[in-house]
Amino acid sequence: MSEAYLDIETTGLSPGNNEITVVGIYLHNATEDKFVQLVGDKITAVSLLQALDGVDTVYTYNGSRFDLPFIHVRHKVNLASEFEHCDLMYHCWRHRLYGGLKSVERQLGIYWRLKEVNGYEAVRLWWKYVNHYDTDALATLLEYNREDVVNLRAVRDRLL
Repeated sequence: MSEAYLDIETTGLSPGNNEITVVGIYLHNATEDKFVQLVGDKITAVSLLQALDGVDTVYTYNGSRFDLPFIHVRHKVNLASEFEHCDLMYHCWRHRLYGGLKSVERQLGIYWRLKEVNGYEAVRLWWKYVNHYDTDALATLLEYNREDVVNLRAVRDRLL
């Protein structure tokens, strides 16, 4: 059985008006773990499906309402119909863990390094990279996304 933990970064909250800037995917199966990030124009329907090749279940946090619909609108890929999908947010609610992913991580004692970065700052980092070719901003954005994706597995391990 192969599973993927997926999180996206965007330029805003509206899939009709905003772009996906980063797709982070942490792949886990019995023999290996692998981390993939698609960035900017490297995010395509083909690259998404290639990255998820062989996956049985995709795990997200609030992915039913944000990540998967955003991907569907922007890239015409319906991951919910292509894969089994488990939105960990609803499992958190059953355990009386509310709030965004960072709040849940804090409640579960899951550590993350980039405490100063949030969704708003992620958008700012992207535009610093695009407008000023600030590679440090991009590196911080990618690390923020990586922490979110890897911590999804920690959340799952504590709840399921």
